[in-house]
Formats: sequence, structure tokens, C-alpha cells
Amino acid sequence: MSVVLTVIAVIVVALALAWFAAPLWLWSLGVIAGLAALSLDGSIPWIGWGIALPVLLILNVRPLRRALLSNRLLVWFRSVLPPLSETEQVALDAGNTWWDAELFTGRPDWKKLLEAPAARLTEEEQAFIDGPVDEFCKLLDDWKITAEDKDLPPEAWDFIRKHKLFGMIIPKEYGGLEFSALANSTIVMKIATRSLTAGVTVMVPNSLGPGELLTHYGTDEQKKYYLPRLANGEEIPCFALTSPWAGSDAGGIPDIGIVCEGEYNGRKTLGFRVSWDKRYITLAPVATVLGMAFKAYDPNGLLGDKKSLGITLALIPTDMPGVEIGNRANPLDAAFMNGTTRGKDVFIPMDMLIGGQEYIGQGWKMLMNCLSAGRAISLPALGTGAGKISSRMTGAYSRIRKQFRVPIGRFEGVEEALTRIAGLTYRMDAMRRVTAAAIDMGNKPSVLSAILKYHATEGMRQVLNDAMDIHGGRGVILGPRNYLGRAYQGIPIAITVEGANILTRSMIIFGQGAIRCHPFLLRELEAAYDTDQARARINFDRALFSHIGFTISNAVRALVMGLTGSLFVSAPAAGPLTGYYRQFSRMSSAFTFLADVTLLILGGELKRKEKLSARFGDVLSHLYMGSTVLKTFEDSGRPAADLPMAEWALQDSLFEIQKAMEEILQNYPSRFLAPLLKFLVLPFGRPYKRPNDRLGRKVADILLEPSEARDRLTRGAFINRDPQDPIGRMEVAFEKVLASEPIEAKLVKALKARLDVNNLEDTLKHGVAEGVITEAEAQTVREGWQATFEAILTDEFTPEQYREFGVVRDAAPKQKTA
Repeated sequence: MSVVLTVIAVIVVALALAWFAAPLWLWSLGVIAGLAALSLDGSIPWIGWGIALPVLLILNVRPLRRALLSNRLLVWFRSVLPPLSETEQVALDAGNTWWDAELFTGRPDWKKLLEAPAARLTEEEQAFIDGPVDEFCKLLDDWKITAEDKDLPPEAWDFIRKHKLFGMIIPKEYGGLEFSALANSTIVMKIATRSLTAGVTVMVPNSLGPGELLTHYGTDEQKKYYLPRLANGEEIPCFALTSPWAGSDAGGIPDIGIVCEGEYNGRKTLGFRVSWDKRYITLAPVATVLGMAFKAYDPNGLLGDKKSLGITLALIPTDMPGVEIGNRANPLDAAFMNGTTRGKDVFIPMDMLIGGQEYIGQGWKMLMNCLSAGRAISLPALGTGAGKISSRMTGAYSRIRKQFRVPIGRFEGVEEALTRIAGLTYRMDAMRRVTAAAIDMGNKPSVLSAILKYHATEGMRQVLNDAMDIHGGRGVILGPRNYLGRAYQGIPIAITVEGANILTRSMIIFGQGAIRCHPFLLRELEAAYDTDQARARINFDRALFSHIGFTISNAVRALVMGLTGSLFVSAPAAGPLTGYYRQFSRMSSAFTFLADVTLLILGGELKRKEKLSARFGDVLSHLYMGSTVLKTFEDSGRPAADLPMAEWALQDSLFEIQKAMEEILQNYPSRFLAPLLKFLVLPFGRPYKRPNDRLGRKVADILLEPSEARDRLTRGAFINRDPQDPIGRMEVAFEKVLASEPIEAKLVKALKARLDVNNLEDTLKHGVAEGVITEAEAQTVREGWQATFEAILTDEFTPEQYREFGVVRDAAPKQKTA
């Protein structure tokens, strides 16, 4: 019996050491104590000491450990590492990490997340959103913009200039608004709920482009000249990166510039002779200044011995000789300005390079550093905006539109789609706000920006698909009354730009996240690529053995939490969501352990296992998105009315994490290890289920009834009550139908009548005559039915109008002449 107890005690101590990631010296003391206890019990022969002590000696004496173990492993590690290109190195160095790194520890410190500043707009920013941004939205008629004018109205362009909507990220000292990332995101989001064209037009100059690049890297002269002019709209910028031969592979751009002497403003000077062919460039057709990326070469050695100088950025006036602004492109009938630009042997003096001559060859680094934050602001704003307006309008439509005398929102099939719309919108807004706040703290989270870009635009795709399914013909028929169609058409635009979603999911999220966020992997890589051998061996040894202890700890944590359901894991006292913190801690440990083992098995080969990488990326993404939901609910004061949406989003993320892990293990490169790994991370199989129907009904109901929760979910969308406006028309109908419903119920009960469009007036008169309702109540019902008709009505066009809009050519029959 004493032997059994001793063995149990040794196991418990070993598990405790692993759970708390004890240092090697403490492990060594534990091994010695365990050996002593087992030897005294006679459980193992004393010869065990002869094996254990040499091993402990090797592990604890670092010079000996390096000589016998880590130096040899370093040689092997270097042999299996793929070469790291300059563009890959720059991408890895860009930006920084934030909560994503905490998730990669396997033991996230929730206190750190919850104590981070909540997302808050300043009074100045809120006033600007409630004032000028609202006024701007009122100027926009999206159908007229997209179908008739193919452009924003002149008064909208004037408004952009007057209120400096192109200068949100430009410092005040240069005449800009210098708004926070949260304000930038919120403004773009609100405008996009009114018009995708206007949203993209305002978004681009405030994202990756000349304004941001000049702010961070421009010379004093460039800042003083250009930033005030960009802020007030005197200059309209565009940035040209993509070419016919290079899209996501920006490092493969064929556009080149050769160092040479040339003449500019009547004097000889050193510069580049640049040729380019760019396309898909937003604002190019109206741009006055062209930001451009090209590969710089110095074949004649005018700048030194180096011939290939790398990607370089320039800022070129579009009226320079040789600069060609080509024809407009038509991005799925969205009317924002987009087109081509070309140039052949255009001479650019050195002072047109962004940052001047000292930034030659650093263009990729400059772009990646700006993109690491910008990608987390603009496109997530578009995606969240689509969710908010879909939630508001689809909920209202589902309440006023009836089939079989029942609001369609009460049908379970529609209810299921409404649930997804509301739940995904809540999650998109949570990650948008939390990440914007992190950027405003000074972070540039490159991995998180990729997560936001992918999941906000995929969320946009899902909510708009669901909204269109519910609206049916009301959403399909384009025209002035349609508030969904153009956003639906624009989904692929958001999916494609700033890193196509397929690429982002399969190569970037986990591909960069594993290296940037892992506490030891980047240090191991840096040691492997270090040319100073002595330093490399010391650093690799430290990182390697820390990494080994880290992996063992997460294996134990994942198993113990899996066996216990995470019941004994510490978590913040977060009211109804406390248990979710424990589950996300468990999945963080499981994910980190599984990723570590996979990296060990595949090494650099993981780079080519894109499906596997994509699934790991899904886990990391949902760990982060779930974290933002937890923080948002806490920062909001734990409103009980929002709890169904928060729980739905969290349960959905946990299920998606589980699903991705199962798919990883089903397709694991080592079939021998897969069952063992599954036992460690999912010992009892599937612990998580999709949100159930009861919870889904609570979420859908939020969209079908007026409430603070509904208003919070859709806060930031442009909403009005103008009955002649497509959004206002639905808002008015929603209010009038809700007022009419109890009166209709009273009539039906008293008169045993069924109301329909054919007997409505007679039934109302009968009800008034019988004293069941008053004339005022009868009028309320009439207004509700009329408002419903106006709200569900779709547009129709004559053949002549079709031709005017360019929808159909020669559709009308031609008359014969005599």
C-alpha cells in the first residue's frame, strides 16, 4: 500500500511541476526526491540513481548540455529550415503581438485583457460622427450613385474636402483630424451602411496609402507639403501596388526603376527612371498624387556596389510627363473610382521617394508595418457595417412581412438565419472594437489584423447571404428601394483586397502567428539564422529547453483540463460567462500543445501544408474572437439582454475550434501520433456542441422586437425615419406594425374575423361600429398596413429606364418605319 501511495505522490508532484511550468532545476529536485522516496520503498533498485544522475548532470550543466545535445540539434534544425526570403523576414518583423501572443502561451492571463482600456470614442470624435458624418450620409443616394451617376455627387466630394474626411489619420499639426483607430473604423462603418461606394472612397486614403506612409516615413519637407493638402482634399491620393503579374505576391512586382541622372525642373539631378503597369487601383481615375511601389536597381553603381536595391516607394504627381492614368474599371457595379495607371521611363527625382534616398529598398517593410494596423481597421469596418444594417433591416422585415398570417421571423428556418446574422454581427463588432482599442494603445498587431480581415469579410458574406435569403425577391430586385443588393454585390471586393481570403487563411494567420506569437519559436529561428556561432548556440540552447518544458506543460494542462472539464482552472469572476473563460483557457493549452508537436514533426514543411495551416489558423482566430466577446460583454457592464448573443458567439467559436482540431487530427501527417494527440487534447471526444435552438430563438427575438439590446447591436449604422428613404421606410413600417398588432388581435378575437388585404377596410369599419376599436385605432391599423406595403414593395423600370441605367441594351422592341 505504501508503494502505491508513493507512486501516486510522485505522479501528482510531476503533474504539478508540469502544470506550473516549473524550471529545470526544480524538476531536477523533484526527480531526486522521487527517486529517494521510491528507493526507500524498494520500488526501484538503487541503480536508478546511476541512470538519473548523469542525465540530470547533462541537463543542468549548460556547457555540457550544449556540447552533447543542443549544438547537434541546432545543426539538424538548420538543415531542415527552408530559406527565409527577404520579404518573408520583413513580414515577420512587421508590427507586434498583443493578446494573440498570450493565447499562444496556453495559459492566457485574462486579467491582462480585462484591464486593457475599453473601446471609447472621445467627445470630439462622437460629435463628429453624430454631426458631419450623419450629414454626409444624408447626401448619399446609393442607387443614384451606382446606377445613374456612377460616382459620388459633387456635393459629397465637396463635403469630403470641407470636413477633412480624407484626413482622419493625419496629425492635427498638419491640418488633419488625428482621430483614433476606433473613430476611423466607426466612421467608415457608418458611411458603408449607407453606401459601399462612399465607404470605400473614404476608407482608402485613411488606410494603407500616401497619408499613412508619409506620416510614418516622410521627410519633413514631404510632410509639410503633402499632409495638409491630403487632409483638406486638395490632393487626392491613390496607392499603386498590384500589377497584372503580381497580386498577393507583392514581392513579385515586375515594375522597375533604374538609378540614373535626369532633368527635373530645369536642373540635372539623381533619380530613378521608372516603368510600371498597375491595375485595380482605387481612386486612380481621380488621383492627383500617385503612391507607387517598384523594384529599384542600380546597374551602374551610382549609389554604391549593390545592384538590386529592393522594393522602393515613391510619391508622384499624376500630371508629370509620362504618367498615364488609364481607364476606369467596374468593380461589380460599385461606383468607387478604380482603374489603371501606367508609366514608361518616367524620371523621378530622389526627393519624390517616400522618406527620401535613405528609404530606398525599404518599401516592403514600410508597407507591412502600415498594413499590420490598417488591415485591422478598414475592412473589418465594412464587414461589421454590413452585419449591423443586415441585422436592423432583416429583423424589421421579418417582423412586418407575414406568411400564413404569421410574421416570417417566427418560422424556425428564418429564425435560424436571423440568429446567425445577430450572433455573427455581435462577434464582428466585438473584435472590431477590442482590436481598435489595442491599436490605440500603440500596438500594431499584424497577426490579429489578418484574423480580423478574414473573419470580418467572411462574416459579411454570411450575414448578407442570410439577409438575402430572408428577403427573397425584396432583396433581389435592384432599385432605389433596395438596401441590400449593392452590399451583396460588393462581397467579393472585400474578400479579395488587402490579401485574398484564401491566402490569408491558409498561409498568413497561422503561418505568421506560429512564429510571431510563440514564446520560443522565433528565438529558435533567430538563433538558427544567426551567423555568430557562439551566440547562436547559447541562444538556441536556452530557447530549446524552455520550449521543451513549455510543450510538456501544455500537454499536461490540456489533458488535465480535458479530464476535469476545466472545473478547477482559475478564471475571472465574470458572472454568467465565468465558465467560458475556463473553456477558452483549456483550448488555448490544447491548441498550443498540438501546434508545438506539429511544428516539431513537420518543421519548415508546414509552410507547404496549407490546409493544415488553415485549420490551425481557424483555432487561433476563434480563440481570439471569443476573447473579444468576453471582453466586450464585460466592458459593456454585463447587460443581461446581450447575454444570448454573447453566449451564442462563444459557443459557436468553441464548436469551430473543436471542429478544426478534429480535422487537423483526421488529416494528421503522423497516423501513429494522431490517436495519442486526440486523447491528450480531446480525451472524451467532443465536449462542445453548436448553440441550441432555445438559445438561437432568444438571439433572433432581439432582432424582432424594439429593445436596448437591438439598439446596441446596430449602434453605429446610419438609421433614419424618412418614409421616402429605403432604410427609413422600413424603420417606419416596423414601428407602425408594432403599434397595429395589438389592435388587430383585438379585432380578430372580438369579430372572429381574418384580416387580409381584401377585407381590411370593411373589418375596420365593422370594428368601429361595434365599439371594438376606436376610429383612431382603425387609422393606426390602416397606417400599419400601408407602411408594410410601401416597405415590401420593389422597384420596376420601363425599357427606356433600363437602357438609361445601362442594365439592358436595346431591350424595347423596335418600331418598323413606313
